[in-house]
Amino acid sequence: MIPAQTALAPTPTVTVTFSSSAVPVTFTPSPLPVSATSTPFTCQDESGRVQKDVVETTKPPQEFLIYLPPCYESSTDLRFPVLYLLHGQTYTDDQWVRLGVPQIADQLIHAGEIVPFVIVFPDDRYWNLEAGSGFGNRLINALIPYVDANYRTLADRDHRSLGGLSRGGGWTVELGFVHPELFGALGLHSPAIFVKDGPYIERMIEALPENDRPQLWLDVGDVDSELSSIIPFEEKLTSNNFIHEFHFYPGAHTEDYWGDHVEEYLRWYAQRWMENPTGE
Repeated sequence: MIPAQTALAPTPTVTVTFSSSAVPVTFTPSPLPVSATSTPFTCQDESGRVQKDVVETTKPPQEFLIYLPPCYESSTDLRFPVLYLLHGQTYTDDQWVRLGVPQIADQLIHAGEIVPFVIVFPDDRYWNLEAGSGFGNRLINALIPYVDANYRTLADRDHRSLGGLSRGGGWTVELGFVHPELFGALGLHSPAIFVKDGPYIERMIEALPENDRPQLWLDVGDVDSELSSIIPFEEKLTSNNFIHEFHFYPGAHTEDYWGDHVEEYLRWYAQRWMENPTGE
């Protein structure tokens, strides 16, 4: 198994840069450069696939897309790390797919630069309806258990990560801080911090024992519409000695911005699994 997380140092480290009824879902791959020094993964001739699934036991049923990486079909004796990626407000479960996550993951896996892992894209289409407030409960209490029971995931904190953009980033803050036992890493991509969470953010941080704090990535564009809430959030992380990476890039609160950084995001999520991707 991956070694237990190292206890946090008393001073935060901050990196700042300024620059099953599966229905196949198709995506159009685009070639990415492959490093000449990379070591190809053994399933070089396989491609990952994206399929649609649903947890019928929730109200409303919790729909999601899931990316099964190269080697998932052929290596039936293996289980894989899993990443949950949450989409933004007014969008649906295909947003990250449209931004190129499956094809970029395939290319990096084939190049041997990241290990194969499963990616789940939950649907939060009811954001402006009564059912929208129950999304977090459906994800924690229904979707994660369903995925672990029906797909070959490594069902432990060290091999499960959560990330999201915009509204999905807000959910990542709320769910990841309240349930640190479930997620070893959290990715906040231009997070829209929920208004109701604002007054309690510092308490949420303080309530997390240092040894239980997930690894944390935060990025935002320099003209992002959520900047006025993200900067104070980052300052609270720093003042509470929450070790994190903070990346401040040129860009706005747009799909163009997130799409430009998908490869970087995937590399960050995957790096913690490189030593022992299958938990054996």
